[in-house]
Amino acid sequence: MIINSMQPLLKLLQITSPSLPVGAFSFSQGMEWAVEAGWISDKDDFQQWLQEQLDGAMAQQELPILKRLYQAYQLGDIASVCLWDQTILAMRETSELRNEEYQRGRALTTLINNLGFEADDTKAQSQLAGFARYCVHEQVPLQHSLHGYAYSWLDNQVTAGIKLVPLGQSQGQFILYQLGDDIQHAVEVALTITDDEIGYASPGLAMASSFHEVQYCRLFRS
Repeated sequence: MIINSMQPLLKLLQITSPSLPVGAFSFSQGMEWAVEAGWISDKDDFQQWLQEQLDGAMAQQELPILKRLYQAYQLGDIASVCLWDQTILAMRETSELRNEEYQRGRALTTLINNLGFEADDTKAQSQLAGFARYCVHEQVPLQHSLHGYAYSWLDNQVTAGIKLVPLGQSQGQFILYQLGDDIQHAVEVALTITDDEIGYASPGLAMASSFHEVQYCRLFRS
């Protein structure tokens, strides 16, 4: 029974692993341009960049939509899955961010299909929908799913920042440790957000992503 009770956690760790082939390591979400422009020049700048995204878009947009996708998959509510899938795609503010959501969604769908899941009649396209579908199938509790998604995003961003700022491995670990409370706060906020409150404007992130699309020399995909 102890082993069985740990299976959802193990499945969550699998889907949030940085080595999972959904392509998250290929994207910096505008950070590469922010570093070149001097917006991010050291550890403190980088930590503030991440903290603002956790407190903003992650808490007030991504996690609340993930919650609704999770609940829709639980209920088999195809219409709601389609609604929130299209909502998160529409909220991506640049073509780069929208393409990333599509590409990671396709990779995650391919992985899920290869694992033998039942066909998804919703035809959802976003990474968020694929993540919700996976967590519902594996009976990962909702709050664990939200924490796992937020941590996976943060882990990938810190990995990108180590290469770009640049930072040492110990500094990256320090940032992950320091922002742990912000993940908890983001989840708590997300669970209270109503449908009408979902959304967050990130002009700095949108500008950085837009400029990154035409940046002359890049390490990360656009």
